[in-house]
Amino acid sequence: MNTKSDNARRELAAFTLIELLVVIAIIAILAAMLLPALARAKESGKSIACNNNLRQLGMAMQLYVGDNQGTLPPKLTASRWPDKFYDLYGKNLKVLLCPDETTNPATANVSNNVADFSPRSYFINGWNDYFFDHLSAADFSTYMSGTSQIGLKESQILHPSETIVLGEKEAYRMDFYMDMLAGNGDDFSGAVAQDRHNGRGAGTQTGGSNNTFADGSARFYKFSRAFNPLNLWAVSDADRAADSIQF
Repeated sequence: MNTKSDNARRELAAFTLIELLVVIAIIAILAAMLLPALARAKESGKSIACNNNLRQLGMAMQLYVGDNQGTLPPKLTASRWPDKFYDLYGKNLKVLLCPDETTNPATANVSNNVADFSPRSYFINGWNDYFFDHLSAADFSTYMSGTSQIGLKESQILHPSETIVLGEKEAYRMDFYMDMLAGNGDDFSGAVAQDRHNGRGAGTQTGGSNNTFADGSARFYKFSRAFNPLNLWAVSDADRAADSIQF
């Protein structure tokens, strides 16, 4: 029995402390390289899921328009658009919430119906620019109060593939409508989420957000692209150009 030879082989097979530290350092370097890539892949997946939500809502919107003489839902303070579309998106309330935005609470005391009361990441175009141009001052005031039954005709949207109907809103906002003429921050400057996905985080003006267009398509737009060089929330060519903003 060669004990000395066996001990020598065991010593050769064992890691030294320096070798072990080198292995740990290599693993740490590889992890540091891989984790950001994994995080980006996870974020990209959430953005795609959010886009799919808006695509489903876009299909529900088109079905609603088809069932209502080519008219989009009116701007009401009762039975708002999530409730109007409820049956048309299969009563699946998860479609109302972006998976990358889990802080949005349910809207308190707005309705007895489950859809309007549920947590929600999206809001619908209020079409303020169009009705400001086409209604009397009194009728426009009624429209903005949320008591008018007037809805925008789909045929009145001049650029359906480039006009936003539904978009992502800021997490802390409970708005149902994107109201360009409401003022006091209750408009594009304070309510639209433009940097939720694939950037450095909300408020960094990096990355972008998803939108549903009047033709039913859903697309990702980088920060500010929904407003520059044209305001894609507006209807008429004059308003789309005049309402463009610089960030």
